[in-house]
Amino acid sequence: MKPLVLSLRQRPDQRLDLSALVPNQLAGKSVAEIERIDLSTSRHRVDVGEVFRVRAGNLEQIRLEGASDRLDLIGHGMSSGEIMVEGDVGAKAGRLMNGGRLVIQGNAGPWAASGMRAGHLEITGGVGDRLGGPLAGEVAGMRGGVVLVGGDAGERAGDRLRRGTIIIQGGAGPYAGSRMLAGTLIVRHATGALPGYLMRRGTMICGAPETVLSPTFVDCGIHHLMAMRLLAAFVRSYNKQVASILDRPLRRFAGDMAALGKGEIFCLPS
Repeated sequence: MKPLVLSLRQRPDQRLDLSALVPNQLAGKSVAEIERIDLSTSRHRVDVGEVFRVRAGNLEQIRLEGASDRLDLIGHGMSSGEIMVEGDVGAKAGRLMNGGRLVIQGNAGPWAASGMRAGHLEITGGVGDRLGGPLAGEVAGMRGGVVLVGGDAGERAGDRLRRGTIIIQGGAGPYAGSRMLAGTLIVRHATGALPGYLMRRGTMICGAPETVLSPTFVDCGIHHLMAMRLLAAFVRSYNKQVASILDRPLRRFAGDMAALGKGEIFCLPS
């Protein structure tokens, strides 16, 4: 059966909240009921039917055509099914995901995968600041699942990462892996200054030897660990180029000693 298709008519006048347009919340609804769902974030009400052309299909498979950076919270809280997005999206894509698959064929805004617990999120382009990070007042960021980014990530990617795996094909901005609690963050190319800042636990891999670390990290020498080879086997099913970095000797740094100090950063030897 063909997927449910939502085609954006034109760029909306206001930011829209698409958190209701996930398979687990649309189950059992007719096209008419879907068209009456409120997406507005201001006093001016905006229904689905006003901004999207809706074509009936399988509610477990949703395709969003002609997306815009004003579409926020795509895939919020989804627990099953698949959402395929063609174009850029706004903030908090995949926030609180608990299952399913979300693929964004474009760029995503800040706080993508924030609070994610399970599932698969793929962003073929770049992503904004605080990928997988917590919102104000939250003690942890991403708590499970797998996130793939085809381009670059902004500042503080993986901030307060608790569980799960983030794989970034490009580079990352300053403070990548800041305040990590656990989990795995892999950046194929260079990161900005001070990756792993105040990390307590967890593993971060940087694919560039010129990474500028905080002086509170301890150089533990060059290793070719079995754990990295096992991680490479896992990553290979998602990205062979990133996996090739892991299956070689890497320089290990322990830290951040200014925090608990049980984390580790691996970099290519210079």
